[in-house]
Amino acid sequence: MYELFKSDKSGKFYFRLKAGNGEPILASEAYETKASAENGIDSVKKNGPHEERYETKTSTNGKPYFVLKATNGQVIGKSEMYESDASAKKGIASVIKNCGGETKDLT
Repeated sequence: MYELFKSDKSGKFYFRLKAGNGEPILASEAYETKASAENGIDSVKKNGPHEERYETKTSTNGKPYFVLKATNGQVIGKSEMYESDASAKKGIASVIKNCGGETKDLT
């Protein structure tokens, strides 16, 4: 399930994708408008099922994470930091499995 929300501090819109257990598995960048964030969700639904659209990276503290990219190379969402590459791969599998979900509007 996606959660669409607005930051109290910045006034910008964000979304996060949650797994079946309620844990967040993908978070968006900031969007200026609600419509743009909704387009971001649509882009995850379109690109999320395609394993080749994920890129695993390593953070400055050495922990793996992944990003989901659109066909134009733009990052749509980013994962949390994981303890291992295997855990990051499980995270990707979870996004692939859950990316077609409904959206809960919290704005």
